[in-house]
Amino acid sequence: MTNPKALDQLCIDTIRFLSVDAVQQANSGHPGMPLGAAPMAYALWTRQLKSNPRNPDWPDRDRFVLSAGHGSMLLYSLLYLSGYDLSLDDIKNFRQWGSRAPGHPERGHTPGVEVTTGPLGQGFANAVGMAIAEAQLAARYNRPGHEIIDHRTYVIVSDGDLMEGVASEAASLAGHLKLGKLICLYDDNHVTLSAGTDITFTEDRAARFAAYNWHVASVADGNDVEAIAQAIEAACGETARPSLILVRSHLGYGSPNKHDSFEAHGSPLGPQEVQLTKERLGWPAEPPFLVPDAALAHMREALARGLRDEAAWDARMLAYAQAFPDQAAQLRGRLRGELPAGWDAEIPSFPADAAGMATRVASGKVMNAFAAKLPALSGGSADLDPSTKTALKNLGDFNPPATPGEDTQGADGGGWSPGGRNIHFGVREHAMGAIVNGLAAHGGFIPYGATFLIFSDYMRPAIRLAALAKLHVVHVFTHDSIALGEDGPTHQPVEQLASLRAIPNLTLLRPADANETAVAWKVAIETRDRPVLLALTRQDVATLDRARYAAAGGLRRGAYVLSDAKAGRPELILIASGSEVGLVLGAAQQLEVEGVAVRCVSMPSWDLFDAQAQSYRDQVLPPDVPARLVVEMGVPQGWHRYVGSAGEVLGVERFGASAPADVVLREYGFTVENVLLRARALLARSRAAHGK
Repeated sequence: MTNPKALDQLCIDTIRFLSVDAVQQANSGHPGMPLGAAPMAYALWTRQLKSNPRNPDWPDRDRFVLSAGHGSMLLYSLLYLSGYDLSLDDIKNFRQWGSRAPGHPERGHTPGVEVTTGPLGQGFANAVGMAIAEAQLAARYNRPGHEIIDHRTYVIVSDGDLMEGVASEAASLAGHLKLGKLICLYDDNHVTLSAGTDITFTEDRAARFAAYNWHVASVADGNDVEAIAQAIEAACGETARPSLILVRSHLGYGSPNKHDSFEAHGSPLGPQEVQLTKERLGWPAEPPFLVPDAALAHMREALARGLRDEAAWDARMLAYAQAFPDQAAQLRGRLRGELPAGWDAEIPSFPADAAGMATRVASGKVMNAFAAKLPALSGGSADLDPSTKTALKNLGDFNPPATPGEDTQGADGGGWSPGGRNIHFGVREHAMGAIVNGLAAHGGFIPYGATFLIFSDYMRPAIRLAALAKLHVVHVFTHDSIALGEDGPTHQPVEQLASLRAIPNLTLLRPADANETAVAWKVAIETRDRPVLLALTRQDVATLDRARYAAAGGLRRGAYVLSDAKAGRPELILIASGSEVGLVLGAAQQLEVEGVAVRCVSMPSWDLFDAQAQSYRDQVLPPDVPARLVVEMGVPQGWHRYVGSAGEVLGVERFGASAPADVVLREYGFTVENVLLRARALLARSRAAHGK
């Protein structure tokens, strides 16, 4: 086919009807978006996107995020036609068991899918994280004449994406950070799942993003490929601001009865409407899943382009490595996800100290002991660094280059630079969670985000998606219990530990003292296939004497015997996590005086313990010792699997209260005296039940 416009149209309609036929065959899905957004996606993927379908993980590729993940068939059609490892049979099995084309895009499941999207707004915020990653890597490793990190992040978003609060948070930060390589195509079709946007979303979106310090452009006709391509090209030339391109598209384009109707959003068109739509757009009614040779050949030109682009980058990397061997070796190690040799050599071992320190304080000391040797570590807090102790000292703040007259002194004295490793998220917990996911998905980073444990509620969707996508993210959550004190029930977490433990593929660590905190950080850095969450105290806790108690390295197994009965098997097991370990140890000392054979178990992580062999679990919690008491300042939910029907949990089953911490703990029963009362009563019942 020699007519370029006709070839463009053939490819666009191939994308459209592959999507429509897949949705119809599955009898499930979202046909409306692919029908309307195919031209903008085609313009981006054939005119601008830098990628290599044969190597989807090539480091300097452009990142593409379909934030409107419900339109997943648009992405799958693009991936198949461009030559990624996704077959036509996979598309024919859209939304079916075992298909590589699931209902919403899933990272790690389908080659070419950068992030797991579907919950609206998340992909947009992930893309902000990817753009931060590119900017920081470029600032740290590029040298004059050696621009080895030079790629863009592209996003397609919907009305629904831009309605979500997480998108507003992320867009505000992106504009502040002047992320000029972030380009967002807005599928401005004026329709949501249940109605037109005129009933819920009538603000001036262009003005809103301009106020965020974004470059804003509009394309009046969503089918005008040349206008879209020109708008993308202009956005690429805008280096000081992220770009939003509003493309006036039409949901369900071409459908005689569902064009611009919410009925085309989330349901198949139906056999008759599919046929009518094909007739309207001049597409053969049969066979389904038609892929004209000319369209496939044109789209598969991405293969040759990708090979050329990656080969050119390989040559630049070779020249860079010759000129800057140390930097090149460090960069390659980061991109491969390797940990530098000796990265943890300076992590301190804390001496026994009855006064001790808060585990948040210990965490800050540990982070700063290894941060300089682990360049991949980067992150920050939601405006809480002084409280979470997560600032990386003398490693700079991530910010755009200062303009004349701007204060160039960073918060920690490290200066303002795109290469700085402290990211200031502002009071934007949800965006922080999604942005660190984007940093992890980009590659080359071990990102962390920090806030109070109670505010994990603001970022739970991002935490869940990190677990689903197996992203290596570290969450540092401090102020982990009612021992927070005076700030009261709004700030005292009660149900959060149980709620977060319920998320599959998330490792939650609640260390008991400074040395467990040090080991927890080692686990967090070494764990590669999931997010890790550290729950840390505000209040001081004793640093345990490890000459008297078991080594803190037992944390790696999730639970371990911290102290044991002096002779014979225990008849009572006291179990705790975090600061409450000190309570059970204090109670155990008195019980030993009373002649009770008692074992104390520190259990900082359920999932690590559950992953151990049954023999080890039985060794720590012998099945023939039914008298077990758990002590934790949270709802008891979930702990009963470890105490059994004969055991008990001393927990918190109502909201907290505002008072000094020692008063709150006394009133809620978190004292050695109350632990003793509960333990003695439990032991008496156990002895009676066994005729002792």
